[in-house]
Amino acid sequence: MSAAPTVWGLLAEFETAEEILLAAQRVRQAGFRHIDAYTPYAVEGLAAELGLRRSPIASIVLIGGLVGVAVGFWMQFYSSAIDYPLDVGGRPLNSWPVFVPIAFEVTILVAASAAFLGMLFLNRLPQPHHPLFNVPQFSRASQDRFFLCIEATDPLFDLRGTKRFLEGLSASAVMEVDH
Repeated sequence: MSAAPTVWGLLAEFETAEEILLAAQRVRQAGFRHIDAYTPYAVEGLAAELGLRRSPIASIVLIGGLVGVAVGFWMQFYSSAIDYPLDVGGRPLNSWPVFVPIAFEVTILVAASAAFLGMLFLNRLPQPHHPLFNVPQFSRASQDRFFLCIEATDPLFDLRGTKRFLEGLSASAVMEVDH
């Protein structure tokens, strides 16, 4: 005998970007905080209405770039001035202008790798399964529909009350999301 599926949250479907923007604003004003939106394209102002913070990915890329340039310069300096010093025509062993092209390439490599790995980590990827994948209509989120989800972990979440609230936001459909 299997246990009854537990509700992960409620998913409201909207037809236009304006509707989901207004709905997100009203959901935040009502006090809900564990919410997310899924849209086929970026909707201006939606992140602010959802109360999302600025992404730390820019800082991660900057740190990766700084580490990359330091590694690029150190690698060349060590090999030409410390490990295998070779005096060619009286030139200095640590001629930094010669190191710039390779240091630049290492900077790009490490910064891009930091961006990729940081994005995977911050988005908790790979995630082969998500409870929203259980809702058949959710596949339209990448085509022409806009979805707003309130998770059951929200302190204000009440299945019946939250469902009535979402239906009052002119949602074309409100669906339960099971684990």
